Amino acid sequence: MLNKYARAFFTRVLTPFAAFLIRRGVSPDTVTLIGTAGVVVGALVFFPRGEFFWGTIVITAFVFSDLVDGNMARQLGRSSRWGAFLDSTLDRVADGAIFGGFALWYAGSGDDNALCAVSIFCLASGQVVSYTKARGESIGLPVAVNGLVERAERLVISLVAAGLAGLHAFGVPGVDVLLPIALWLVAAGSLVTLIQRVVTVRRESAEVEAAAAAAAGENAENASRAAENGSPAAEDGSHTAENGARTVENGARKAENGSFGARNASQGSEAAK
Repeated sequence: MLNKYARAFFTRVLTPFAAFLIRRGVSPDTVTLIGTAGVVVGALVFFPRGEFFWGTIVITAFVFSDLVDGNMARQLGRSSRWGAFLDSTLDRVADGAIFGGFALWYAGSGDDNALCAVSIFCLASGQVVSYTKARGESIGLPVAVNGLVERAERLVISLVAAGLAGLHAFGVPGVDVLLPIALWLVAAGSLVTLIQRVVTVRRESAEVEAAAAAAAGENAENASRAAENGSPAAEDGSHTAENGARTVENGARKAENGSFGARNASQGSEAAK
């Protein structure tokens, strides 16, 4: 849901920065790679040590590369399938690092197996949510649903909560509970989104198959009608051929009778001599 509004807003805000990078000769692919590397380092260096505030600051500084690289490509008129593939693939890597960092914290110093499992579920469900849409589109379905919690929502909820929870290290009381709450929300929202997309793909698949079956039935009916209409014509042709054969046979008989008549006339002429 946030993609619809936040992406348009930040695209306008980041357009001057994207133009600046273009003037310096930086390519969109370079921005994508650097942004992903920054997110991975911020998540896997700071989060497993419980330094959620600084980890969030580092990740936020790089996460907007996902908008900058696309903006640069559009300004250059160089949007390509490769760029889209690279961007989407590295998004999955970055998401995995963020929730993997949470899981490492709760598996270690955080000492909470339940929240470790929730973090892993957030990681896995985020990947599967993206896969369901990509797989549905690859088999020709529109997958006309976004879902309750997409990538933008997952990142905003988890990173805002992590950043605020990190303030606990600076003496702010009570904020450390925000991250567990956020992880449970992301897990539940991702599950709902996954179900929404699976149901949508099932419905669209059934509609496509029903339309294909109806078209096949209509084609079969048209072929049957064409064959039925052609049957009387074939029958008339058979009668015509039969009549033609009889005419030829009668002609042959007449020719034979004529031959006998000529032979008799010849014999009569010899007798007259």
